[in-house]
Amino acid sequence: MSTTRVALVTLQAFLHQLALTPPNPTPLKGRYHTDQMYILQIAPLIFKCHQIMAWMCTIFETLYYIRASILLPSSIPHVTSIVCLSTQSNIHITPIFILGFVAVMLGAYIRLDCYQTLGEMFTFDLTVHPEHKLVKSRFYSYVRHPAYTGSMLLVIGLTLTHLTEGSWLTECSPLRAPGSSIVLWALWWLWTFCVGISRADAEDKQMRKLFKEEWDAYAAVVPWWFFPGFI
Repeated sequence: MSTTRVALVTLQAFLHQLALTPPNPTPLKGRYHTDQMYILQIAPLIFKCHQIMAWMCTIFETLYYIRASILLPSSIPHVTSIVCLSTQSNIHITPIFILGFVAVMLGAYIRLDCYQTLGEMFTFDLTVHPEHKLVKSRFYSYVRHPAYTGSMLLVIGLTLTHLTEGSWLTECSPLRAPGSSIVLWALWWLWTFCVGISRADAEDKQMRKLFKEEWDAYAAVVPWWFFPGFI
């Protein structure tokens, strides 16, 4: 394992933390779409789990690097077993890891740009601000819900960097069992996509009520929710 991978996963965890930290608190009034299924309402909690996972993997990959760089006395084998459950592990950088890292960087950039573009109107819970306006600039000129695009890219990135060959999760943790990471990956992606669809549909309906003809004109020019030409 190289210092480059340690540096990249640390940077990834830091930017992931920024991108999934609420820029504004949810106001006491103005919330909507509160009747959706509970499993789809816990996005803030899942975001916390994302952050914990990213930092946990970063910490254990750093410890793995330190363990590999320092020759530990044979009298403390329990230290090595805590860091890695396998004696045949090989944590390293792969092309898929690089692709995942780029996805995380892009997803974080998009979400942070959305925070700045919407300003105080951006909250993790769906709300209507007293001075709400229809934003059509920056990434909102390409898709109607770019913040969810960023979230999906973050999930893609984390799965490619931490749930594929060469990562601590697949080389050293209980998830090194064949097929276990694929199941987790599929469930994680299904939940993320369902949340995005549910919230995007609710936001569209609310914005149509607020802005009427202006919304219709905007939706005609920007017909895509997350990815231009796809969905």
